[in-house]
Amino acid sequence: MKKVVIIGSGFSSLSASCYMARAGYDVEIFEKNNTVGGRARQLVKEGFTFDIGPSWYWMPDIFDKFFADFGKKTSDYYQLDKLSPAYKIFFDDDIITIGDCMDKICEEFERIESGSGKHLKQFIGKAQENYDIAINKVVLRPGLSPFELVTKETVLRVDQFFKTISQEVRKRFKNPKLISTLEFPVLFLGAKPSKTPSFYSFMNFADFGLGTWHPKGGMYEIIKAMRRLAEELGVTIHTESAVDKINVTNGKVSGISSKENVINADFVISGADYHHSETLLEEKYRQYSESYWDKKTYAPSSLLFYVGFDKKLKNIEHHNLFFDTDFEKHAQEIYDNPQWPSDPLFYVNFPSVTDSSMAPEGCETGFFLVPIAPDLEDTPQLRDQYFDIIIDRFDKRTQQDVKKSIIFKESFCVNDFVEQYNSYKGNAYGMANTLSQTAFLRPNLRSNKVKNLYFTGQLTVPGPGVPPSLISGKLVSDLIIKNT
Repeated sequence: MKKVVIIGSGFSSLSASCYMARAGYDVEIFEKNNTVGGRARQLVKEGFTFDIGPSWYWMPDIFDKFFADFGKKTSDYYQLDKLSPAYKIFFDDDIITIGDCMDKICEEFERIESGSGKHLKQFIGKAQENYDIAINKVVLRPGLSPFELVTKETVLRVDQFFKTISQEVRKRFKNPKLISTLEFPVLFLGAKPSKTPSFYSFMNFADFGLGTWHPKGGMYEIIKAMRRLAEELGVTIHTESAVDKINVTNGKVSGISSKENVINADFVISGADYHHSETLLEEKYRQYSESYWDKKTYAPSSLLFYVGFDKKLKNIEHHNLFFDTDFEKHAQEIYDNPQWPSDPLFYVNFPSVTDSSMAPEGCETGFFLVPIAPDLEDTPQLRDQYFDIIIDRFDKRTQQDVKKSIIFKESFCVNDFVEQYNSYKGNAYGMANTLSQTAFLRPNLRSNKVKNLYFTGQLTVPGPGVPPSLISGKLVSDLIIKNT
């Protein structure tokens, strides 16, 4: 039986482990932290439960397909509820509520801009076609050749790779609030809307067409489900087992070293940060130079706060976006002129609004996120300063005073991303999906310097986000299985 060692235990690693084990390989996972999940970990404190990382459940079909590949259903592992409304967006003079179906969303668009409901239906119709092509054709290819992008469907839409989301949205909608609402989902892809190909409008279909969901107990329930599945398939998982070196013999991977132990393997897959993974190799075996990594466009980092409140809060939903400042200016301060934002947009997740298991009775679990440029200075003083800024704005927009109701607050920022996840420059979501960083232009799933060494996750194909990470694990497994 061929032996596979997998570095890291995030979504892509767990996905790869399941596919490799199903194909008959002997699979072991080595995770540096004390729990599995990579960036999708959990904080439980004083009866409050927080998802430390991802908090949006989009593209339920991808999760369904993953579990179906093993003869399972998501419902075998966790309960999924569709959120109604999906989320709220707070502007300085209005609140937009995104409902749980297209009719409600069109009605809300019409309220803001007459005639926009019809334009929205057309826009989402096109986005749905793109979604079908992206999910069933493009993202299921391993990014080895530019010809993978050439299908009869993409040839007919080639212009959409050279136009941007921003251009497409602004052609149809004039109201700046609606523009921000439609440009928001591509932030999950890690780039400015003005730099993201319009083909990626499929994210808008994921948002409005497929809806926003919540696994009861939080996003960590998916990690628990995948761990259970992996172990049922025979995968062995080691936590608190940082990998110190990827071993190579005569140009071929021979295993890893972890805590002075040498573990031999026929294949190594790293789901850890790609840049960090290459530092585990001797320099002659690295594919990409430091200057290569430095020049790439990364998805933002984040300043995160996990806050326990001693009361139920008013005028909020499960997901809340605060776009009451200049969207474009904040984007420039992330991508064009990296600095701490002068007037930040932010996001707040209150899972206890719809899931009572996430907080003690009569209390609220709050997860606050400010997107920031990677590689910024990160100090306790800066964290506190920004918490005061966002909590003041939160109070004002939701018309309440919550400061006195804070039981505790924990924070997580650039330094933590580096220390806990070996994240390059402290990025939170991997490498952005710009035109020059799409498909075969991303770092490869397969090493071109070391035989039988592979990579998976957010810095490689297909890109950032939880559903793409599940797909990345499948792609890398398919590559190995087909080549052995």
